[in-house]
Order: sequence, then structure tokens, then C-alpha cells
Amino acid sequence: MTQKNSQANSQALLATDQLQVLYGKVEALQATNIRVERGQIVTVIGPNGAGKSTMLNGIAGALPASGSQRGQVFFNGQDLRGISIEKRVAMGMSLVPEKRELFASMKVEDNLLLGSYRRYQAGEKNYADQLSVVFDLFPRLKERRHQQAGTLSGGERQMLALGRALMAKPQLLMLDEPSLGLAPLIVKEIFHIIQRLRQTGVAILLVEQNARAALQVADYAYVLETGAIALEGNAAELAHDQRVIDTYLGLTKKSH
Repeated sequence: MTQKNSQANSQALLATDQLQVLYGKVEALQATNIRVERGQIVTVIGPNGAGKSTMLNGIAGALPASGSQRGQVFFNGQDLRGISIEKRVAMGMSLVPEKRELFASMKVEDNLLLGSYRRYQAGEKNYADQLSVVFDLFPRLKERRHQQAGTLSGGERQMLALGRALMAKPQLLMLDEPSLGLAPLIVKEIFHIIQRLRQTGVAILLVEQNARAALQVADYAYVLETGAIALEGNAAELAHDQRVIDTYLGLTKKSH
């Protein structure tokens, strides 16, 4: 890595430098460079199997034992090589996985409080202070705070997964397919909430197959295809790129 690249990566909240993920000899993610600035929403769109979730797991330090990675991940200028997923969370990174991974038999509020467990361990007396912020963002969670998480609808479970991640007071929130399996009206609500999150100052790295919704909320976008960045640029501009329109937005140019 050149000195110029090193200086640039130290200024971004998140930056990857030639990040590559392998499963055995299979290259799931080719050498990839992405950046997320403070307070920015960045989306990675692309088809199923393109390597989007693999990229997020590599950044978060959550690759399965069968995976290995090369290249570097920088967070607030710090090289994350050798740093555990738990330490990355403590540094300010939170990942909301595609499967949400909630505790179904626990109450909604208890699931949320688990999100602040690292802060509690660190001795923060106000570790639960984000509850009011989460309940403001998600009034339905406040209404259902004493219900078991397993009784929630799909949209409410996604809200709970987002809220639990916010309890850690992250600087960077990574979302893996937040619209997956949700009805269109709920998807619209979830993306409205993602836009509102910008007001809290948290930066968001959004991995999403719903390209139309993702490009509407993002500042910057990457298109990932077969493990490699095929396109990148301002999200609003990519939304009008004919290749993106034809491949991901389900629209075609009129013939006349």
C-alpha cells in the first residue's frame, strides 16, 4: 500500500485495502477497496451470491472458520488485522446480520439491553441510555417491550435487530439485507428509518438486493458482481446509469 493510500485510509471511518476472502481455493471476494466516511450512508448492491455478505463478514471479523482473508481493513485509521469481532464492536462497529439472530424466548427490552452488554462490561453507568433513542425510532418496540421477541412480525423483528445494534452506540452500522423477506410497505418503513438514522450521526454500510430502495437513501454506492466491484459512484448518479437501470432496477429505455 502506498503512503498516499495509507493517509487516505486513515482519514475515512472505514476503508478496505485490497480486501480478499477465500473459502479454500475459491475466491468469494476479489481484492476490493471501499470507503465509508463519517455520517455517510454507503450501499453495496448486486445479485445474490455476488459476495456482499462475505464482504461484510470480512470487515466485521465474522468469517466462518472455513474462510480466510487477505488485505487490510481500517477503522478510524486503525488496521484491524488480528482484532476480534468483540473488540471491533467495542471500537464502534455493529453488524446486523441477514438472519437477525434474536433471542425469541426473551422479551423485546431484554434483547435490546443485550446490545449494550459490552458497554455494561466496560463499566458505563449509563449503558442503557440508548433505550429512549431506540424507542423514539421504533415506537412499536416500545409498545411491545414486554413481549417475547418470537411473537413479533417480520418487520418488527428487523426493527428489533436494528435497535439492538444501536444500543452499542456504534459509529458504523453494517446492515445485511435489511429488507429481506419483508412486505413492500414494511420495506418502505425500514428504509425511512435508515434515513432517520443519519440524524444520529451513525455511518451506515448497507448491503442490499433491493437496489432501488438502497440507491434512494445512500450517498455513495458500489455494485458488486461475482466478487468484484463492477461500478461505483454517487448513488443518485448510479440510479440513472443505464447499466444499473437495465440490470437492477427492472426498467428499460423506451424505444421511441
